[in-house]
Amino acid sequence: MDVFRVSILGCGSAKPTLRHYPSSQVVDFRGNLFMIDCGEGAQMQFMRMRFKPNRLRHIFISHLHGDHCYGLPGLLSTLGLGGIDGHVAVHLPAEGIRLLKPLVDYSSHDLQVEFLPYEYGRNVIYEDKALTVETVPLRHRLPCVGFVFREKEKLRHINREMVDFHKVPLALLGRIKSGEDYVKPDGTVVPNALLTTDADPSRAYAYISDTLPLKSVVEAVEGADLLYHEATFLGDMQKRAKETYHTTAEEAAHIAAEAGVKRLVIGHFSSRYLDEKPLLEEAQSVFPSTVLAREGLILDV
Repeated sequence: MDVFRVSILGCGSAKPTLRHYPSSQVVDFRGNLFMIDCGEGAQMQFMRMRFKPNRLRHIFISHLHGDHCYGLPGLLSTLGLGGIDGHVAVHLPAEGIRLLKPLVDYSSHDLQVEFLPYEYGRNVIYEDKALTVETVPLRHRLPCVGFVFREKEKLRHINREMVDFHKVPLALLGRIKSGEDYVKPDGTVVPNALLTTDADPSRAYAYISDTLPLKSVVEAVEGADLLYHEATFLGDMQKRAKETYHTTAEEAAHIAAEAGVKRLVIGHFSSRYLDEKPLLEEAQSVFPSTVLAREGLILDV
């Protein structure tokens, strides 16, 4: 199952509204669920979208403003009540352990919660055989990072006709997929390029949370298949955006264009906007392949 998709649970900014939940997303990578940020109501959205709780093992918190983490104690408490096996790892700034761990310990029942602090900077904080998660340092009123989910290089495809012709043993096919040449019993070397075809391209999803627009982000998300970038304000509110360490829709679109990403989804909308269409139009004027985040939206990477 080669699934790699992003589901939007919430895309509003700090002030609650009846239109949007605060920030939260779920990345489904080959059936394993990773949550990014956990604002209030995240667990309700998680249930509404019918995710399976026992597949959620890692939660990544970008920073400690309430609209990105106040849903965490409730979600973990519910997971504990559900009796899921194993443990859940929460990746967050070190200060979050002091703030959140006592409450989680008190309310999470038998759930094993592991708090894993990350250092501010550009670091790989999660890795398995197929995926890495890297932090991207941002500039906000509190220490804040984004996250890049990057699929590892895939195995090459077997050229069945040539494999059969050269009588490659089945036991060696895994090594051939990994790029090794085949050495015949008589010492003849069959180049890997004859036995395989190119692997499918690896995919990347980048989540850029609350921040001023940064050139360093362009490098960090370069070539991503999908970029989520906060776009709290329209361009006519650039002064306010700078004061609050946020990005406008136009600025987010310029970052997407400069980074050469394939698609952009904007979110973290200010509560002042009752209609986000002008935000979309502003971004699309710079980067046409832009969509608006909305609760329930599912995007394939």
